[in-house]
Amino acid sequence: MRIVVLGAGRVGSAMVRDLARDFEVTVADVSAEALATLDNLDGVTTQRADLGSDAAVRELVAGHELAVGAVPGPMGHATVRRVIEAGIDLVDISFFEQDAAGLDDLARRHGVMAIVDCGIAPGCSNLVLGHALATWERVDRFACCVGGLPTVRHWPYEYRAVFSPIDVIAEYTRPARLVEGGVQVVRDALSEVEHLDFDGVGTLEAFNTDGLRSLLACPVPDMKEKTLRYPGHAERMRMLRDTGFFGERAIEVDGVSVRPIDVTSKLLFPAWQLQPGEEDLTVMRIEVEGVRAGEAIVERWDLLDRFDRSTGTTSMARTTGYTCTAAVRLVAAGRFREVGVHPPEDVGAEDGCLDFMLARLAERGVEFRRRVDRVGPVTGEGR
Repeated sequence: MRIVVLGAGRVGSAMVRDLARDFEVTVADVSAEALATLDNLDGVTTQRADLGSDAAVRELVAGHELAVGAVPGPMGHATVRRVIEAGIDLVDISFFEQDAAGLDDLARRHGVMAIVDCGIAPGCSNLVLGHALATWERVDRFACCVGGLPTVRHWPYEYRAVFSPIDVIAEYTRPARLVEGGVQVVRDALSEVEHLDFDGVGTLEAFNTDGLRSLLACPVPDMKEKTLRYPGHAERMRMLRDTGFFGERAIEVDGVSVRPIDVTSKLLFPAWQLQPGEEDLTVMRIEVEGVRAGEAIVERWDLLDRFDRSTGTTSMARTTGYTCTAAVRLVAAGRFREVGVHPPEDVGAEDGCLDFMLARLAERGVEFRRRVDRVGPVTGEGR
């Protein structure tokens, strides 16, 4: 299979290296510096290109069986559309604000399969819930907490952005959609902070972000997703947001029109930049509660992944990128080939797909610990 990877950032580069073990790979990016790190890999062709151009994307994907999208969120929706219009199947990890389901009719007209949101979260969390919805009698509650963090904390932010920092700021400004009692509700991002303990890490804070996305359409009466950071981070981000530093409306400063978010980004991004050799970790906890085989249970999935010192690959690139490459191998193996736009819960609902992808992750050292607790007799009718 000939594969083209659109984007050579930290996650895109990790995916190229992984896919080159089994496939012929072309990787494209506007950054010559990013591409230079991949120039000498066997089976990899690099190509400098403006991925914001319709014509460039059409030309890049032509002649390939599958495209992998790894562009920053603001470019994601347009890139998915361009690949679909070119008639090429796609697995995508970009975290864009628009609803990908709006491209489903386009994909069906072109006979294209697109798996979107296929990273760690959204991604793995969706796979787990999709599998539960397909195999349990009912699911009553779903919760996911996830975060990528530097191993060593540095004041004042105690955070590093291992993917596009503009996507991080969007998490802090976009209202968070949750489901409570079967009704979709909206909370402020960074709200309802709680403290949770994790083996090997200690205490982290969890706060609301808009991570459920396509899962909001699932028939589960209570659902939430929260982002994990070191304690104190949410308060600092609320201070910046509420003061207007993340504002997108231009203001005038000494006769010059500027957007506050542009200034903030210029200042924050260097402070959030992961330094060469600096180590990170990924923490994730998924809980699914409901009825399976006549028993009321809570199934919990925990992940703690760390920077790979042998390859210099960040944990967030590993967990996000290897989930995506597992989906690529799933498609290549013919295990999922449904035309249309599909979030990962559709994949998880197909027999054997969750186990296939978890096995590919485990081969790369990304391993979930699964625990099932029986919580008593079945009560109520559920939904």
